[in-house]
Amino acid sequence: MKNIQISLTAKNYADALVKLGQDNVISYDDILNNLEIISEICTQSKDLTGVLENPAISDETKFSIIDEVFTKYVNEKIRDFLKILIEKKRFKELEGIVAAYQEELDKINNLQRVEVISAVELDDNSKQRIIEKLQKKLQKNVIAQWQTDEEIIGGLVVKINDDVIDSSLKNKLENLSKNII
Repeated sequence: MKNIQISLTAKNYADALVKLGQDNVISYDDILNNLEIISEICTQSKDLTGVLENPAISDETKFSIIDEVFTKYVNEKIRDFLKILIEKKRFKELEGIVAAYQEELDKINNLQRVEVISAVELDDNSKQRIIEKLQKKLQKNVIAQWQTDEEIIGGLVVKINDDVIDSSLKNKLENLSKNII
């Protein structure tokens, strides 16, 4: 999971997008899909991002670029949202806004994203059992991102937001050596 700093400004803009969904102007999922398309295009074209963030270029020129680049792929309301970001000189907050919106959407849908690190690749049955235990503990539907790291030797490391549950053999050995010394 990509760890993105989310500013208060980004949260406020994400809340405005949630309000669009609540008002049935555009569905929550369509908003997210549109934001992901915009992020992907901006990631692939650093020149585009540079132009849209450049204070020396007029807002009208930027609005034309937004319409030209995104009309084919992005809902009009989301294009209008991008124009507001341009007007308010907040386009550089886009990545944080997308992350904040994803967090809000997860809350709405009762989802929890977790990162699970194991020493070896887990089979589907083991993954399913881990997800079921996490869902029971968290009382939420869990979406897991799976990673392997041989350095943990055995066991699991589960990252949930800022919390880390480290039941790895490496951690247990480190704790044991601290207690012995």
